[in-house]
Amino acid sequence: MIDPRASIIGERLAKTGRVVAVSSGKGGVGKSMVATALALGLAKKGFRVGLFDVDFTGPSTHIILGVSQDVQPKEDKGLVPAEVEGLCYMSLVYFVGDRPAPLRGVDVSNALIELLAVTQWGQLDFLIVDMPPGIGDAVLDLVRLVKKIEFLIITTPSLLAFEVVKKQAALLGELGMPIIGVVENMKQDHNHSPVIEEQTKKLGLRYLGAIAFDPNIEKAIGHPAKLLDTALGEPITNLEKVLLGSEM
Repeated sequence: MIDPRASIIGERLAKTGRVVAVSSGKGGVGKSMVATALALGLAKKGFRVGLFDVDFTGPSTHIILGVSQDVQPKEDKGLVPAEVEGLCYMSLVYFVGDRPAPLRGVDVSNALIELLAVTQWGQLDFLIVDMPPGIGDAVLDLVRLVKKIEFLIITTPSLLAFEVVKKQAALLGELGMPIIGVVENMKQDHNHSPVIEEQTKKLGLRYLGAIAFDPNIEKAIGHPAKLLDTALGEPITNLEKVLLGSEM
């Protein structure tokens, strides 16, 4: 039996320009931070931007943005995202609060389809999606349900983290999904190794540069106005140029 909600999702996203899924092979690589900073950077340039946190392993963009509990989506023939720092903002946290969301299999699919079907995004230039790490059900469902989705992969300098990226990239390639490129996050000043860049190019993917490890990024959590003044600033500007069709 066909789920009628699936047919609604295309209508919900009909006025959205580009859907960028910020993903990672493993957790703890700074994916949510990059997704949030990218959304903020694009909004700062005057684009209409949505930020959609569907990280079922633990939504955290609301913490990065410092979203207060009284900022909630509104009901109007569905849910209209909250306005946060110039972003249209929707998060799984509105449904699970601070409780863990130990969803598996069909429950993950059902929750994701429900979120996609009820959210009224309206007119957007970009929808940035903070994905759960890995290559599980949520990734496969988004590929199936969101026809124009593109993937931006975040890794760290660790070869262990990149091993999972290889599997993720292979799966996305088999599914015919466009991959914008790979960002190397949390690179230490003393680490000048080009290994992640070399490994990325061996996969036939574009290496989009490194983001230096910066303790000030942690201090900017909850203070989004400060986020782009950290080591994230220049790399995020470069990512914006890539999305807008300019060379880095």
